[in-house]
Amino acid sequence: MPDWPCFARAEQLPPPGEWRQWLMMGGRGSGKTRAGAEWVRAMALGLPPIARRPHGRIGLLAETLGDAREVMIEGESGIASLDWRARPVFEATRRRLVFSNGAVAQIFSSEDPEALRGYQFECAWGDELAKWKHPDACFDNLQLALRLGEKPRALFTTTPRAVPLLRRLLQEQGTVVTRMRTAENAANLAQGFISAMEGRYGGSRLGRQELDGEMVEAREDALFDRSGIDALRVRAAPELRRIVVAVDPPAGSGARSDACGIVAAGLAADGTIYVLADASRQGLKPPQWARAAVALYERLQADRIVAEANQGGEMVEAVIRAVSPDVPVRPVRASRGKWLRAEPVAALYEQGRVRHAGAFAALEDEMADFGPDGLSGGRSPDRLDALVWAVSALTQPQAEPRIRGL
Repeated sequence: MPDWPCFARAEQLPPPGEWRQWLMMGGRGSGKTRAGAEWVRAMALGLPPIARRPHGRIGLLAETLGDAREVMIEGESGIASLDWRARPVFEATRRRLVFSNGAVAQIFSSEDPEALRGYQFECAWGDELAKWKHPDACFDNLQLALRLGEKPRALFTTTPRAVPLLRRLLQEQGTVVTRMRTAENAANLAQGFISAMEGRYGGSRLGRQELDGEMVEAREDALFDRSGIDALRVRAAPELRRIVVAVDPPAGSGARSDACGIVAAGLAADGTIYVLADASRQGLKPPQWARAAVALYERLQADRIVAEANQGGEMVEAVIRAVSPDVPVRPVRASRGKWLRAEPVAALYEQGRVRHAGAFAALEDEMADFGPDGLSGGRSPDRLDALVWAVSALTQPQAEPRIRGL
């Protein structure tokens, strides 16, 4: 069997440079466990190019002791499953794995952070960090135990969840991050698994977390509930009576300007509103975002374009008409703040009267991050603003709905 570096994917190999902790975030079945097991094996035996010398004292930390043994050591991709000339011996009573050269990997459970006291290591592997029972205490005790050798370091493999420790690690100096998607490891998974999972969960919060390895954030004080959006999601909208394309123009233009929010939604006969598309783009000049809005209007055979006119006044309508003179454009002006405008729309979501026909990750991220003080970091909620204008326009009565072509 060829050496691991010869057939491993690039993201499964240690990143270059000086780092203290390597954080590997990936979807289920993306190859995290195999990467962790191979890294520990190389560190224990001193296998180049991963390790320059053997590391005799190694820590292994999992959610439970059972997980440490059944997944990290004896699982299908665990340390003991690798191609060995001299297989390491697991001493269950002493909770340790002994390698042929005398190196020892001691296992620990996140249920008992104090068990790490008194041990010291040259390197460590922590698996499924986002599931640890006592994450902060375990991490701190493990860090204090990494005190042997020249440059002690640790690998943490996990399917991400928005837990405080993971957020902290992502911001911490000395952390390097690699990300992996389940689909990237399709060759080692059951036939049809990827297509089945993508069909069922693709684009949803669960799919982005468990398949794409994304850490999907949600604020406690967010106006919109991400789980509620997921629960009402549909693959396609039914026949629609009205469709609008809403445009929230950026304050400026250029690569560093806010995005131009462009969102389409439609109204069904039963009064349910379906979000159809998010064509928002950043860094566009006025003629460019106008062409993008008109293109979406034409593709969906929409009834009109609704454009927020606070920033540019009559200029917004003029820019759109310069692209397509006959397109119906209705300028709208904001007389209230973003939160107050969005509250009635959020209420419609809570009542199950707005559904997403498909997945719109960037838009839904803004919705789940929109609190009383706006978005985190002071960003502008451009996609959300366009969504609010679209849904608000569809809740207003329309005398004569347009007849779309067959």
